[in-house]
Amino acid sequence: MAETLHFTLGGLLEDTARRFPENDALVYPDRGLRYTYREFNALCDRLAKGLLKLGIKRGDHVAIWATNVPEWVMLQFATAKIWAVLVTVNTSYKSAELEYVLDQSDSTTLFLVQGFKDTDYVQTTYDVVPELKAGQSGALASEKLPFLKNVVYIGAGAPAGMLGFGEIEKMGQSVSDADLEAAKAGLDEHEVINMQYTSGTTGFPKGVMLTHHNIANNGYNIGECMEFTEKDRLCIPVPFFHCFGCVLGVLACVTHGSAMVPVETFNPEEVLKTVAAEKCTALHGVPTMFIAELDHPNFARYDLSSLRTGIMAGSPCPTEVMKRVIRHMNASEITIAYGQTESSPVITQTRTDDPIELRVATVGRALPNVEVKIVDIETGEALPPGKQGELCTRGYLVMKGYYKMEEETARAIDHDGWLHTGDLAVMDENGYCKITGRIKNMIIRGGENIYPREIEEFLYTHPKVSDIQVYGVPDRKYGEQVMAAIKLKEGVDCTEEEVKDFCRGRIANYKIPYFVKFVDEFPMTASGKIQKFKLREMAIEEMNLEEATEVETA
Repeated sequence: MAETLHFTLGGLLEDTARRFPENDALVYPDRGLRYTYREFNALCDRLAKGLLKLGIKRGDHVAIWATNVPEWVMLQFATAKIWAVLVTVNTSYKSAELEYVLDQSDSTTLFLVQGFKDTDYVQTTYDVVPELKAGQSGALASEKLPFLKNVVYIGAGAPAGMLGFGEIEKMGQSVSDADLEAAKAGLDEHEVINMQYTSGTTGFPKGVMLTHHNIANNGYNIGECMEFTEKDRLCIPVPFFHCFGCVLGVLACVTHGSAMVPVETFNPEEVLKTVAAEKCTALHGVPTMFIAELDHPNFARYDLSSLRTGIMAGSPCPTEVMKRVIRHMNASEITIAYGQTESSPVITQTRTDDPIELRVATVGRALPNVEVKIVDIETGEALPPGKQGELCTRGYLVMKGYYKMEEETARAIDHDGWLHTGDLAVMDENGYCKITGRIKNMIIRGGENIYPREIEEFLYTHPKVSDIQVYGVPDRKYGEQVMAAIKLKEGVDCTEEEVKDFCRGRIANYKIPYFVKFVDEFPMTASGKIQKFKLREMAIEEMNLEEATEVETA
């Protein structure tokens, strides 16, 4: 059995600061900011004191709505030290979504930056909490959000009704070390420390409750799969509000004494510049990020020879992209990880010494101390190797549940403790898994089950295709038809017929895309996941397709 950690997140940081006090912990080259683990731990202690002075108590929910700023990482550990629960807010949210999360999570405090992309967070917060402008910090009385008492601004010059982040640390000066130690005392690693809202394609987002034990161990095992040591330096351009940033990024580093080198908001050249300047040994990203980096016109200017490993995850990883990352970015030990928020998040990961075939064709095998099985969708019976079914997982990584949603929790986690992912997969005899699609993403055309991933992988081999998404659209005769949205490589032209000709005779006729659309970009969540349901909705609207009321068999 692999090692199991028994730390709270605060205790974990303190242990790492004791073991590697002078190692770089958090580095922002563009800001000229560089903290060692000793300095970073002391900073988090000072912030934790400020949170206590602000009136944040054990078990309180503290929301953060921000890009990858340094304060985000500080809050991740400062809240953990006093047993407050950090609620992560999606950076793409608008007013209705912000209101929903603050309300559903019972958050008492909101930390926020000025804004992101086309959303002014300050104005949006005033729209949701009109009482804020005239309110007194710490005594906010919101009719819609009765739990919310404080709003803290990250940046210079706090807007009306908000506290400045810098004031929090100053407030903590009147809190003694003994008071902080008393707040830390008795912390339980199995208590909830992090709450993330799933960007589900249907229904309201659900607050996934993750414990210290869940995410500390997941971060540790992720780092182990990349063979992290205190000498590694990880560039983190994926968002902190998502597990990819705060677990696969932050906690994979802190469990190993490695350096965190975040990029505040994704920009392909900024990533290349950061890796080169800081001699990063590892880089994370979703496939679209790696594609943008590889295709950047200034790619050749940056020295990426320090890169060794990292993780490509978040959506299916195209074989061709993986090969380019290994060949052109020097990341010969790049890994693939698969999971979901409900599993802290990683379930399976490839290993650095896996042969290239496994690293491009599978999502790896179970992490240490994790169980994985494939079950029949109809009967729930475990299936033998080579048979397709739903992937289920069990172990330390399974969430505590959805906040205030007992029925949804019971649907996700069965009475034997297995988390049902809703993902279709095939496992080989060595435990390596191949994700074949989501149960709800499966296209059923005239009674034939079609898995988009298979068609996507095939079309990635077309010399003109840069990126592709395949999904089902309604059809009155067959129930559904196959549609492909394609991003072409720079400077090439292609026709719908050319794509279909490429498929003919090479994949079954019923799998050939019936509709082909050329696009410049895909609709995405802020964490980089492509939203196929939005592509489907757009197609229905643009082509006046009607949902089939009756499915005729072909």
